[in-house]
Amino acid sequence: MADVYKRLAKKLDALPNGFPATENGVELRILRKIFAPEDAEFALKLKPMPETAEQIARRLRRPAESTRATLDQMAANGQIGSFKMNGKQHYAVMPFVVGIYEFQLSRIDKELADLFEEYMPTLVRTVGGQKPAVARVIPVNASIDTSLEILPYENLRARIEESRSFLINECICRKEKTLQGEPCKHSTETCMAFTKEEGAYDYFRYAGRVISKDEALRILDATEREGLVHATFNVQQDQMFVCNCCSCCCGFFRALKEFHAPYLLTRSNFVASIDPEDCSGCGVCASERCPMEAIQPADEAYAVIADRCIGCGVCTLTCPTEAIQLIRRAAEEQTLPPKNVIHWAVERTSAKSGPLKRLALRWWLARNG
Repeated sequence: MADVYKRLAKKLDALPNGFPATENGVELRILRKIFAPEDAEFALKLKPMPETAEQIARRLRRPAESTRATLDQMAANGQIGSFKMNGKQHYAVMPFVVGIYEFQLSRIDKELADLFEEYMPTLVRTVGGQKPAVARVIPVNASIDTSLEILPYENLRARIEESRSFLINECICRKEKTLQGEPCKHSTETCMAFTKEEGAYDYFRYAGRVISKDEALRILDATEREGLVHATFNVQQDQMFVCNCCSCCCGFFRALKEFHAPYLLTRSNFVASIDPEDCSGCGVCASERCPMEAIQPADEAYAVIADRCIGCGVCTLTCPTEAIQLIRRAAEEQTLPPKNVIHWAVERTSAKSGPLKRLALRWWLARNG
């Protein structure tokens, strides 16, 4: 029988995000760090589609009580996903990113941080190397021209307003960099999960804490003042998290700037625009706010390099003359996210597959999507 960690790596690589092999096997060292052999064996028996503990126990012909205990312990170790859906707790095998790695908040140490940094160039180029993008920039709505329509998937505050449960976590990216001796100046407790499910995080919450809707909105305001960028799953429906990212530590930005992996984070359908007559030339937008170096001096004012701008809007909030606003990009420059997570997964899997499997997947989506 093949090594359990090689089999688990192969299973993770078959997921839409991917988990590529390396010549030096660093990905296997990561799995050995996170999974005991018996945990890796159990993870191999789980499906990416959510199941209850009772369903898993019946399928594996195991006692329900001990199966749930194993699942709960593995979830606590960040080895699998555990979440409430339709009133019941479900479990599933998760991708390495976004998933298992982010779940290591309570267990990460210097060794794991170093292993991840070693693996990151290979991993990020794979995960961010094909369409559709994993995550999407959500603009600061206050900076958008009021005459423009804001589509539902572009309105983060509306998604939070309609949710019933909220969870806040530390940023794993900043925690990792701190372990490596490069602490970030930004707040650490900025990664938020939310859902319409009532009491979604009462049973299980990883390393986070449950917060109210009011606190969720206050945290959102605070991250915008800090100049952090909202990034969420690249889908139109059922967005479930928002990472508030800095350009110095966060994996989404490092994918764009260090590793040239364009499909880990895609820009919003907006672009910043500076009115040269109102611009005072202070340069705060360029030197302190823009995470992509997309604002440069131009004559007596500043101007936006549209191809570099990700349409986050954080530059607009501290402009002393209110010279900057977000405008919608031309129609040919806009992108439409997949309808939901299932559509996203099928599109990603199709991009990795041969023509016959691609045709079968699209037929299945047409029948079931």
